[in-house]
This record gives sequence, C-alpha cells and structure tokens, in this order.
Amino acid sequence: MAQEIFKDIPKIKYEGPQSKNPLSFKYYEADRVIDGKPLKDYLKYAMAWWHNLGFAGVDMFGAGTADKHFGSKTLGTVEHAHAKVDAGFEFMSKLGIEYFCFHDADLVPEGDTLAESNKRLDEIAEHIVAKQKATGIKCLWGTANLFSNARFLNGAGSSNSADVYAYAAAQIKKALDLTVKFGGLGYAFWGGREGYETLLNTDVKFEQENIANLMHLAVNYGRSIGFKGDFYIEPKPKEPTKHQYDFDAATTIGFIRQYGLEKDFKLNIEANHATLAGHTFQHDLRISAINGMLGSVDANTGDAQLGWDTDEFPWSVYDTTYAMYEILKSGGLTGGLNFDSKQRRPSYTNEDLFYGYILGMDAFALGLIKAKALIADGRLDNFVKERYASFGSGIGAKIRDHSATLVELAEYAEKKGTVPLPGSGRQEFLESVVNQVLFQ
Repeated sequence: MAQEIFKDIPKIKYEGPQSKNPLSFKYYEADRVIDGKPLKDYLKYAMAWWHNLGFAGVDMFGAGTADKHFGSKTLGTVEHAHAKVDAGFEFMSKLGIEYFCFHDADLVPEGDTLAESNKRLDEIAEHIVAKQKATGIKCLWGTANLFSNARFLNGAGSSNSADVYAYAAAQIKKALDLTVKFGGLGYAFWGGREGYETLLNTDVKFEQENIANLMHLAVNYGRSIGFKGDFYIEPKPKEPTKHQYDFDAATTIGFIRQYGLEKDFKLNIEANHATLAGHTFQHDLRISAINGMLGSVDANTGDAQLGWDTDEFPWSVYDTTYAMYEILKSGGLTGGLNFDSKQRRPSYTNEDLFYGYILGMDAFALGLIKAKALIADGRLDNFVKERYASFGSGIGAKIRDHSATLVELAEYAEKKGTVPLPGSGRQEFLESVVNQVLFQ
C-alpha cells in the first residue's frame, strides 16, 4: 500500500463563500445541480501531470524551490515515476478531481533507446491503471512530448530530418496506445516547436504538409485501435519557436480545413496562449465555437506585465465568467478543463499545490454560476439580437438569404439617399450589466 504523501491535507470539501478555511471550496460544490446537471459534469476538471507532479519552480535565473520527490530517493528515476503516480492519485482524490492529462515523458523518464522508453511506459501504465480502478479517476487526454528532447530542435512534424519525423511518429503511436489504455476522451497535439525561426532556411509548405500527414497517420492509427475521441490541436503563437504554425484559433482552423482534418480534430484552447496571440481567452473560444471546433480547454492565465507563457492559476472571475459564457452557449465541451497551471516559484509547499487548484476550481465554478445567470438575465442576448434587427426583414432579409444582387443593393442605397449612423453599441451599458450580475 502506498504511503500517504499529503498527510497534513484533508479531503477538500465545500464550505461556502463565508468560510475562512483555506483548504476548502468556497464556490465549487461538485454535486450542486444547475439546470439538471451537476457542476462537476459541466466542468470536468483535470490535473496536468507535468506541472503538478513535475514542476519544481525552476526558472531561467534560478533552481527549483519545491520538493517533488514525493517520498522517492532520486528525481528522474523509474522509482520517482511510481511515486508521482501515488502522489497524483492521492492529490486528485483529495480534491475530487476526476480526470488527468499527460505527456508520455511526464509519466516516466526516457530510456537510452525507444524500446527502453516504451518498456518503462508499459510498467508505469500498469500502476496508473490499477490506481484508476481503485479510484474511478479517468484520463481527459494524452499526448506525446515532441519538444523537450534535443532531437526536436526543429520540431517533430516540421523537422528537416526523416529520422526525427519517424521517431515522433513512434512516440505518438505509443502515446495513443496509452491514451486508449487509460480510457482517454481525447488526444492532443501541441506544436511547441512546429514552426520556424527564419525563412532563409525554411520551406513552409513542405513543413506544413508533413505536419498534416503526421496528424492523418495518428488519426488512422488511433481509429484502428478503437480510439473514438476527438483529436485536438492547441494553438500557440510563439515560445519557444518564433513563428509557430498554430498561431491562434483562426489560423489553426484554417490549417485543419486546408488539410482535410476537420472530421477528427477540434481545438484545445489555452487562455494564456490566446493572450500571447493578442486576443482574449473569450475570443479564441468564440472563434472555435462558431466553427464547430471547440473541444477542450487548458485553464490558466497569464500576467499582463509579462510577455510569455506564465501558466498561472486562473483567478479572475471576469475571465472565467466570459469563458463559461462562451462554453455554455456553444453547447459545452467534448473535453474538459485541464489546469495547465503551476504555482508561483515562491509558493513551494505541498499546501500551495492545493491552494492553486482550490483557487482555479473555485474561480471556474463561480464563473459557471455567473455565466448561467448572465444567460438567464437575457439582456446581453436581447441586445445583440436587436442590434442586428435590420437584417430580419426587407433588404436586410434579402442580404441574409443571399437573394439580393449587388445592383439591387446599389439601387436601394441610391434611393435611400442619406444613411443614418448604426445603433449605438452601448459597450459601457453592457459592461455594467455584467457587473450587476456578477455582484448581485
């Protein structure tokens, strides 16, 4: 029987907004039913294996501050990998988190050869499956780490080396095997190095075609072994590669359609990546949703004063409300909310791991509650409907049903003479509505 890692941490319970207990939920009441569905089913929270069990607070200027041994003797060993499994499932059980996400390299260190790596993965997979059976915890999605090892210095699908490309394919195959073994709902591609630094040495068309081919190969193999879930692409504009091919939601949707991947692929939208692309989180969610490609979400936030991917725990209820507003109005997620978040470097204790997740889980639970209230209030929807009312009849209706010709429109405008200003957008009023709903 595994030793208890978080001995001083109780099972985290809902105590309500008035509670001063830091190890309690103030808004996330997992079994609270709203419109016939419990909160936990709307949200489907997932633990990110890499940050929660692996990130020790290292940054470019200093060593780690957090102890992530979890009772093992040496970091980066197979023994440590087993300790992380025990710690991860204890952590999720104490928080009531029902899903996890993983990269292959998060689970166990790579071996000297691909065969050795796969053998290690098989060993750790048996441990994970046993824990799943004991706890009922499921896999939200899996993926392969195709960016950390030096072999991927030019990317995986975008690599100029056929040998590297083949190695990436082998990793994807194994990661898909594991995802199916864990009952994963999805499989994700994060193209962190699928891009270029300079056009002087790059054939963009060649690289994009190779990336798309690798994705088609993954789909074909996944379906052949019984994977029925969605494949995801996670947009990100930069970092580490200067120009990444999956810049934002719109760019990625164009890529998916250009290469015939739309039957199998949706998007995994990360909040911090959207803001790095110069958008809001809400924007990339909306663009994904209106194109029928909103699949899953990496729930985090960035720092407005820092221009890189800080992966902070989400805390702004404005952001989570706007996010859940988009998600609810799109019909929900096929995936869930993966906390691709890490505690700050000075927050290095085991308690801080829990505080981060409590913060994020509460923030999105309150965001869901307030998004439901905004929708029920109806003023935002009614305003938008009225704003476009001129397209509901007359010449506007003919524009919408594509029966109007350019000549007809020109004649209509000439006959009309002067055109008044469109109706006011009333942004300030609508923002006051949001404030009223959030704080009532």
